[in-house]
Amino acid sequence: MPDPSTYRPAPGTIPDAPGVYRFRDPAGRVIYVGKAKSLRNRLNSYFADTWSLHARTQQMVTTAGSVDWVTVGTEVEALQLEFSWIKEFDPRFNVKYRDDKSYPFLAVTLNEEFPRLQVMRGAKRKGVRYFGPYSHAWAIRETLDLLLRVFPARTCSTGVFKRAGQIGRPCLLGYIGKCSAPCTGQVSAEQHRAIVDDFCDFMAGRTDTFVKRLERDMLAASEELEFERAARLRDDIAALRRAMEKQTVVLGDGTDADVVAFAEDPLEAAVQVFHVRDGRVRGQRGWVVEKVEDLSTGDLVHHFCTQMYGESAGETDVPRELLVPALPDDADALADWLSERRGSRVSLRVPQRGDKVDLLATVSRNAAESLQRHKLRRAGDLTTRNKALEEIAEALGLDSAPLRIECYDVSHIQGTDVVASMVVFEDGLARKAEYRRFAVRGNADGTGLDDLAAMSEVMRRRFARYKAQAGADAPRDQPEPAGDETGEAIGDLETADLPGIDPLTGKPRRFAYPPQLIVVDGGQPQVNAVATVLADMGITDVALCGLAKRLEEVWLPGDDFPVILPRTSEALYLLQRVRDEAHRFAITFHRQRRSKRMTESALDGVAGLGETRRKALLRHFGSVKRLAAATPEEIIEVPGIGRRTAEAVLAALNGTGGSSGRAEAGTGGESSGRAEAGTGGGSGGRAEAGPGGESGNKAGPKVASEND
Repeated sequence: MPDPSTYRPAPGTIPDAPGVYRFRDPAGRVIYVGKAKSLRNRLNSYFADTWSLHARTQQMVTTAGSVDWVTVGTEVEALQLEFSWIKEFDPRFNVKYRDDKSYPFLAVTLNEEFPRLQVMRGAKRKGVRYFGPYSHAWAIRETLDLLLRVFPARTCSTGVFKRAGQIGRPCLLGYIGKCSAPCTGQVSAEQHRAIVDDFCDFMAGRTDTFVKRLERDMLAASEELEFERAARLRDDIAALRRAMEKQTVVLGDGTDADVVAFAEDPLEAAVQVFHVRDGRVRGQRGWVVEKVEDLSTGDLVHHFCTQMYGESAGETDVPRELLVPALPDDADALADWLSERRGSRVSLRVPQRGDKVDLLATVSRNAAESLQRHKLRRAGDLTTRNKALEEIAEALGLDSAPLRIECYDVSHIQGTDVVASMVVFEDGLARKAEYRRFAVRGNADGTGLDDLAAMSEVMRRRFARYKAQAGADAPRDQPEPAGDETGEAIGDLETADLPGIDPLTGKPRRFAYPPQLIVVDGGQPQVNAVATVLADMGITDVALCGLAKRLEEVWLPGDDFPVILPRTSEALYLLQRVRDEAHRFAITFHRQRRSKRMTESALDGVAGLGETRRKALLRHFGSVKRLAAATPEEIIEVPGIGRRTAEAVLAALNGTGGSSGRAEAGTGGESSGRAEAGTGGGSGGRAEAGPGGESGNKAGPKVASEND
């Protein structure tokens, strides 16, 4: 464990200027990023007596092996650089606002010719407008169901939309008046976009305008004795009002603001934010974060703003007003930075009286309840995770808790499409950005490997890359930082001399960071096979164990008897989660490769048809069956496909060119089955070969289970 005094910068070398600093571990990976108005004062605080530091700060400074920094001219520049580095390096000790779930949004795909209304989760996409977030997906669908009678926009998937256009008949929503049916040409693209624009305006808060317009239309229809139309408009108004009632008015002045509140203890903090638009609560989100330092409420506000609005780039995401319980020290710089991202002035303030104070109190109660619920959750409890890691270290005889665990699993069906997965857990939590998957080579046709040979190959490849990327490097002594008053020079370590750091990008290489513990999905044979590989490669500082499924036994290399962990053990619970995640990741990759091979094998032997054009054909027709039933003229409509290629495709699919091409396209038993079925000659023989070969392959998993 590094001693902070061994890498403390020499006295007088840290500039007394604003800047951003990075702590790195001995392998060169960035583990913490921070900003300071005075780098000298802030960095010196980390090298005080260790016992006087915050518990998480103690862990950080004793994990780090070096520190470097960049000086800047202003606090706004420091904010921008801090956000960029946190996004780039994803430091493990920084406060991270990560949901335990992905909140759903109501999304409008404005980047499509016929925009679609749908539920979306995950990262935001360019050209899509989002409303929310909502607490539950059913809340979005319930709101949509009320509004579709007024705004009959498309909600179907691309496949359903295209299929309805091909058969010339709309889906059920088109018949009952909840879709304008642009798929069958009942409205033009311009008319449909006008409907979608009205929907977006309504969701953005301009509700009174639509209600008044519908009321005028209803009265006009009544005066003209069009009572049926007036009744429909009356029902539309009632639907809009029911949708509006679900979003209670909380601020009578029509404020657009985000209201943020915190509940905290010495180690963790819960944050809740209410998104208020036009005086109504449009969405709510919440997180629980781990505190790496003794952070004040103002510091938590700073971290929240930089991460919450760092990804945003427009006024739909950054509000005009931000109501917080306390202002950070850099409130003015933070407001300027938010204003740049919104494109107009953003106000950051603490409410003093009236409805806004009451709303902030409501948000605070939600944050306190969220923190209390979090403490009761097993997987999210920091104390529980630490206990699990310590129990693993004790059971396996490790010197310290394994902060980074890698787990490997192999998946195949009778030796075909052999793949493997590598999942990574750090501090007891899944780190999905570090996951890797392997296509195991084996023989030329991808067959001939059993579980042990496949696992051995994967381990050789993983640690060969580790040795190539990081084994020959060694960190050199830290140079004396350099800087000038303009704040443009970098006082930095030479990243080219850090193990596992790419000298061009300064980022960690993929396999350069070794684990403290390797877990394999299997028992004694798998563990001994991996141990042999590690010994042959000279890897002696990585622990190894295997978790067998049947009795959940933990096997160590060279032992004749397994380690039996109690069923209530937190260590066993964590190992099971790691193993199950590796199994899921491997199975998913195996099914993708198998599905791709089965789908595209029929077109593999067509001369002049590469991967891009194969995908274009399948995307246009939807399946190989529909492609086989098409005419050459219909196939020519696909961009990049000529008549000669179209005829070759039909010949390959319908058997007019013989069956030898299909026999080559298959793998293993499939190719021989198709060759035998095709000996009948003509299209009839090939018609029997297609369904027979495919159904036989699909039946395979029912007979032979997917080996792990």
